[in-house]
Amino acid sequence: MEASLEKIADPTLAEMGRNLKEAMKMLEDGQRRTEQEKEKTLLSEDIPGPLQGSGQDMVSILQLVQNLMHGEDDEELQSTRIQNIGEQGHIALLGHSLAAYISTLDKERLRKLTTRILSDTTLWLCRIFRYENGCAYFHEEEREGLAKICRLAIHSRYEDFVVDGFNVLYNKKPVIYLSAAARPGLGQYICNQLGLPFPCLCRVPCNTMFGSQHQMDVAFLEKLIKDDIERGRLPLLLVANAGTAAVGHTDKIGRLKELCEQYGIWLHVDGVNLATLVLGYVSSSVLAATKCDSMTLTPGPWLGLPAVPAVTLYKHDDPALTLVAGLTSNKPADKLRALPLWLSLQYLGLDGIVEKIKHACQLSQRLQESLKKVNHIKILVEDELSSPVVVFRFCQELPNSDPVLKAVPVPNMAPSTVSWERHSCDALNRWLGVQLKQLVPVSGLTVMDLEVEGMCVRFSPLMTAAVLGTRGEDVDQLVACIQSKLPVLTCTLQLREEFKQEVEGTAGLLYVDDPNWPGIGVVRYQHANDDKSSLKSDPEGEKIHAALLKKLNELESDLTFKMGPEYKSMKSCIYIGMASDDIDVSELVETIAVTAREIEENSRLLENMTEVVRKGIQEAQVQLQKANEERLLEEGVLRQIPVVGSVLNWFSPLQASQKGRTFNLTAGSLESTEHTYVYKVQSTGVTPPPTPSGIRTKQRFPGQKPFKRSLRGSDAVSETSSVSHTEDLEKAEDMSSGPEQSTLEIHSPEQPPGAPAPQASHTEALQNRAQCPEDDHLQVEEPESLR
Repeated sequence: MEASLEKIADPTLAEMGRNLKEAMKMLEDGQRRTEQEKEKTLLSEDIPGPLQGSGQDMVSILQLVQNLMHGEDDEELQSTRIQNIGEQGHIALLGHSLAAYISTLDKERLRKLTTRILSDTTLWLCRIFRYENGCAYFHEEEREGLAKICRLAIHSRYEDFVVDGFNVLYNKKPVIYLSAAARPGLGQYICNQLGLPFPCLCRVPCNTMFGSQHQMDVAFLEKLIKDDIERGRLPLLLVANAGTAAVGHTDKIGRLKELCEQYGIWLHVDGVNLATLVLGYVSSSVLAATKCDSMTLTPGPWLGLPAVPAVTLYKHDDPALTLVAGLTSNKPADKLRALPLWLSLQYLGLDGIVEKIKHACQLSQRLQESLKKVNHIKILVEDELSSPVVVFRFCQELPNSDPVLKAVPVPNMAPSTVSWERHSCDALNRWLGVQLKQLVPVSGLTVMDLEVEGMCVRFSPLMTAAVLGTRGEDVDQLVACIQSKLPVLTCTLQLREEFKQEVEGTAGLLYVDDPNWPGIGVVRYQHANDDKSSLKSDPEGEKIHAALLKKLNELESDLTFKMGPEYKSMKSCIYIGMASDDIDVSELVETIAVTAREIEENSRLLENMTEVVRKGIQEAQVQLQKANEERLLEEGVLRQIPVVGSVLNWFSPLQASQKGRTFNLTAGSLESTEHTYVYKVQSTGVTPPPTPSGIRTKQRFPGQKPFKRSLRGSDAVSETSSVSHTEDLEKAEDMSSGPEQSTLEIHSPEQPPGAPAPQASHTEALQNRAQCPEDDHLQVEEPESLR
């Protein structure tokens, strides 16, 4: 283009061509830039905020992570969490970063390093937990190791499984035996991972007639094995417990090992008590686990190490089968799972490992010894020496009733047939566990429901002490809190029957039997329009109970009152919480009944008064209109004209009488005000009734809270002050309960001015003042409200 322009002889034409070229270039560049910016804008609108622009700096990213972890204002939780992790936890977390960094090495160097890490960790764990010549499989999910062991057992017992797959299982179904005390969902997890039907699982019951309630019944297990063999099934694997998930009992592993060897069954052991294998003294039942075919360890919670994998130790001689089963892998990333544990074990050393597990066992023994001296607390762990788990519950035998712990539910029994005492005690133990968790959070307590014993509280320091930093002083504080809550539990359990009898004997109240509520009881007020045979929503009852709850909470007593339950198909009730031994149940029930009755009466009075006032206003409007018409007829039309009316009124004033109307709320009627203007007193035809109140007036000492029993016999009050205060109360009762005297307040020489005198109503006082002549010996005081 430039060359062609040079050939043009006319300079003006050539300059015009160059200018056109530059203009077209500018337009094209501007259009291209506009399209690029528009494309960026469209792309930026679809990308989340943090990714827009040139990226975020490291400080901003870490600040975002901190806010997501702890919240913007939760600094206390953040500092506590970092302190609990400690330096040993940082070593374990460092292992994950190192594993990612090591994976970038070349293949040969990576293979040598991962092999060294895996072999070292496997050897250390086998020596520490007394499991000689074993192999190790590291996994994130705790149950994953058992699923791989089951797969290995299937490959070992079914030779053609690699070729034919699950077709070989059709004619001879495998059977996996689990204890009835095993952790919930374990059998379902195994079947889902292996693709086995649920009939392949066999739950072995625990001893019920004799022995432990949580140990596997060996005799019954042998019977089950023989029955399966006769049916053409293959007993494949048995899962035994060295410390059950709930209570911490250990099965008879030595006897189970002999039975498995007899029938060729793979024996796998799981449980928290396997941690005690590192100690110098180990019980014989736990020590027998070292002879099993495989075991699963969880060193993370035992040693307080975050994000370290669980370990399954096993014995098998065929590397090909272990590779097919997934227990071994050629991938370096799978071998690097052991790196965090490899670093942590070296940091702690053997002495540190033993010290942590020993400390946890000492905490459980310390709690056991202390709870033995506490009344109404039953320890449920039978093998106290070998189990580092403490399970206890509150129990008390009520008079004229069966013991609470003897109320054992029968399987498949309807809930209505379970004894009321059992549910009642379960509710109290649930409340006790929640209170203890709040008072001593570092104890790591859990509340659990056992099938036989009921609701219990579990203390398992092996799973929590290393992470929470539990100390011996915390155990002592826990025992002190238990002792402080026992009087409340005992008194509440005893007051429930008295509360039930008082409610059933009070008109208008209905006792609601809810043994799952940890308190004195539940009561419902039955108003006039209450449909007792229906459980549907009752708006009027809900309003009454809401107002009743507000009134009860305003009394500032030691009791807690709650409204509920909205989530059940039940009408609104008042739930009364835990109580101490000095609660006057009769006064409590009477206060509830009277207060609810007053609320109902006031609500109905307000509704009636609203209707009466509405009708009174309509009637007053009609009478005012008639009065205006009469005034118009009486005064004439000329007096209504502004200028003429004022002149006419000046020459001939009109003596108009003052007429008005007053509305009596009590009588609900309109009355003339003529009597008020003539006699200067507003007389009412009906005397207002007294405020309804049926609450029994109780003599309370200064500072005594509502519903407290009388402190008359207490040593805290002296005899002189008690007598004088009682005499004052009796005088006040005589004056308030005596017959009505004069309606005037009279000061005479025989009665000092400061002495109390009966009060009079405002209407009667004004009437007497208007009718009685002045007397020098009498002084009538007008109420301040009418002065």
